[in-house]
Amino acid sequence: MDGVSGQPAWRALPPEAPMEMPVQSLRARPQRRAGGMPSRPMASWLRRFIVIGGAILLTLFAAREMSLVLNSGKPTALEAIVLVLFVVLFAWIALSFVSALCGFVRLLLGPDRRLGIQPDGPPPIPQGVTALLMPTYNEDPSRVMSGLQAIHASLVAAGASDRFHIFILSDSTDPAAWVAEEAAFLDLRRRTGDEQRIFYRRRPKNLERKAGNIAEWVRRWGAAYPQMLILDADSVMEADTILRLADAMERHEDVGLIQTLPIITGGNTLFARMQQFAGRVYGPLIAEGIAWWHGAEGNYWGHNAIIRTEAFASAGGLPDLKGRKPWGGHIMSHDFVEAALMRRAGWAIHMVPWLRGSYEESPPSLMDLAVRDRRWCQGNLQHMAVLPTRGLHFVSRLHLLTGIGSYITAPIWLLFLLAGVLLSLQARFIRPEYFPAGPSLFPEWPTVDPVRAMWLFIGTMSLLLAPKLLAWIALLFHPSDRRGCGGAFRTLVSMLLETLIAGLLAPVTMLTQSYDVVSILMGRDSGWSAQRRDDGSMPFGQIVRLYWRHTMFGLVFGGIAWLVSPYLALWMSPVVLGLALAIPLASLTARSSLGLGLRRMGLLLVPEESATPRVLTDAVAFRRERDSAPPLPTPAALFEQPTLLEAHRNMLPPPRRPRQDPFDATLLVGLAKVEEAQSLDEALHHLGRAELAAVLADAGGVARLEALSGQALTAG
Repeated sequence: MDGVSGQPAWRALPPEAPMEMPVQSLRARPQRRAGGMPSRPMASWLRRFIVIGGAILLTLFAAREMSLVLNSGKPTALEAIVLVLFVVLFAWIALSFVSALCGFVRLLLGPDRRLGIQPDGPPPIPQGVTALLMPTYNEDPSRVMSGLQAIHASLVAAGASDRFHIFILSDSTDPAAWVAEEAAFLDLRRRTGDEQRIFYRRRPKNLERKAGNIAEWVRRWGAAYPQMLILDADSVMEADTILRLADAMERHEDVGLIQTLPIITGGNTLFARMQQFAGRVYGPLIAEGIAWWHGAEGNYWGHNAIIRTEAFASAGGLPDLKGRKPWGGHIMSHDFVEAALMRRAGWAIHMVPWLRGSYEESPPSLMDLAVRDRRWCQGNLQHMAVLPTRGLHFVSRLHLLTGIGSYITAPIWLLFLLAGVLLSLQARFIRPEYFPAGPSLFPEWPTVDPVRAMWLFIGTMSLLLAPKLLAWIALLFHPSDRRGCGGAFRTLVSMLLETLIAGLLAPVTMLTQSYDVVSILMGRDSGWSAQRRDDGSMPFGQIVRLYWRHTMFGLVFGGIAWLVSPYLALWMSPVVLGLALAIPLASLTARSSLGLGLRRMGLLLVPEESATPRVLTDAVAFRRERDSAPPLPTPAALFEQPTLLEAHRNMLPPPRRPRQDPFDATLLVGLAKVEEAQSLDEALHHLGRAELAAVLADAGGVARLEALSGQALTAG
């Protein structure tokens, strides 16, 4: 690789342009920007009145019906618990239904162009330079660089590559991933022929994780870039989309952030293909609904969004939360909070779900989803401490509550099921008191209205499933999308298949998330691990160890329901069946053979498979080229490639300043081990991962390892 020219002018980073990013107070009101918010849609209050008011009316009606089902003029304690849990769960369903209904209308009416973004025609070329930021943490460098190369090629084809600078912001702690990233970065520069606009930086300490990674970039280079577009390790975006976002940001000075709707692509396992089908068919309807009534108080999902650097720097600095982990410390789910703080400071936060050309991938299996969910669960529960923040817009608080509710509803659903069984047990085995203490002319008959209960169940399930049917109907009005999903009939069959499997997996996820919530409430930190993105397979024995409790719970739960009443067991059968089959479901849905087999049958298709955008085909082609090339170097191979070693030295962080910076105990131990080593192999063998990373980040440590490598060559 010849990514380093050998000239003194070579650099991995541009000159620094520092920008202040103060940490925000959650207790004090910030100074709001002047100038109002002209990009806010008209009658936003009316939109929210329709959605929230409609959800309240539906919930009140359902609460009344449930009260009549229980015949609870004077409810028992258990009946009151069942009623309260039902109302909470139904309110969640009702809000989602009314929002989706509004999204259905929006899909029929066409794109909302309030920011002046046009879906067709040549994209405008922005005036300023935008930074494309790719944070990465122990990811596969081939995947990351292939996606960036595809984005770069798309920008070159659009004649706009000079308007964008690409930054790879590494937080990798694995020395093997770090060295491979450096080699892949040099290779990316060589492949693109662009050494002036592609940069790489690794932080020696990944403080505050992704939020700290972005904040550190803002403080060092933010003043040079009016706006930044945040990517994820699996993100790919078309130049057309990027250009329209950058232009809209330049033309609307009150806008702080514009979020796109990433389309899930690239799935091969059955689980991933279900996720991408659901996201492609149901996702636009749901996103159009929330964008319509959120208006200028939208949300941020952490990636595939463009942000005004000034807005982020002035209002998005996150404080540490008080207390110990998992509640205290840095804010893990930072995106919701950053959007809320920017909106608090007077910046508009918009979402444009109809703008295509924004892509991501999904976890390949139920097990991988559970790993990510555990981290997201802790991050969203942390938002309880953010809710009292002064000056937040009520829609921003609703975003935080929605994030909390997305995990709290799992244990609420579990408690509702358990309370329902206990209520049935009470009716089956406990003798009722027809004549309570005190004077009474008539007996009290503890009855449950089964007919009303049946209709209430049907109504609830209708609200739950109606958005899927509405999404299918909306798809019929978009011929290209309809054909891309296999046609109206195949799409309907795919929808029924996805609904069936997702319904069986729902109770499994419910139990997993309930355990996560309890675990977090007990003080257990989730940590932060890199995600698997391709292969969802896992040894069957490991799947058994993960899900045998789900199976046992389902069997016991079903047995109790059967003992109470066969009819109760029938009502509970979807939940019982999903839990009892947790192990085979987790194993089968993680298989690529089933997912690809359904694809060959024309099921679970998405339009991006039949008419694949150029940026996606490029990303796949570039990755195949890298996979066929020699493997990326390991830390040991670093000392066998002089060009890479020289680049590594040039990219080292500044040395420790005596009497100013604290000592790094890990580095000191690592250097001591290196000094005692007789060979490079011995040094690498005795160094732990953190110690090797610290040594490789130190100029003296690199020199000592190079000397050991030279001794080995001399001895050879």
